[in-house]
Amino acid sequence: MATYHDYATTQYNLRLPIRTFLQSSFSLVTKEIKSRLVSSAGHIVEPRKAMLKIAELSGVPFTIHDLRRTFITTAESLDISAYALKRLLNHKMNNDVTSGYIITDVERLRQPMQIITDFLLKAMGINN
Repeated sequence: MATYHDYATTQYNLRLPIRTFLQSSFSLVTKEIKSRLVSSAGHIVEPRKAMLKIAELSGVPFTIHDLRRTFITTAESLDISAYALKRLLNHKMNNDVTSGYIITDVERLRQPMQIITDFLLKAMGINN
């Protein structure tokens, strides 16, 4: 499994697990959409233009928040820890004293991400 690194949009080194299914899906994305998603340096860039193209091609309009809402609702229904959810969504945990004692690295997030991925793939009828 790959790891996504986000150095540009966060104040800390955000490392998130990327399941093999998602990583392999990038190879299927058309060159036009990929050029809107990945910079020449190989970093994921602002996805709105690519999302508009995907919505146009699929006929299904959606927003980033629709995707986030679906992800977190699914994860919560699978009893994923609230702290793991916050980390996967890149939400800050400043106002929570307990969270200050939890050290969460990318390895800790791999299992919750796999559970979410497996559920979504099954719901889509895709064998992983």
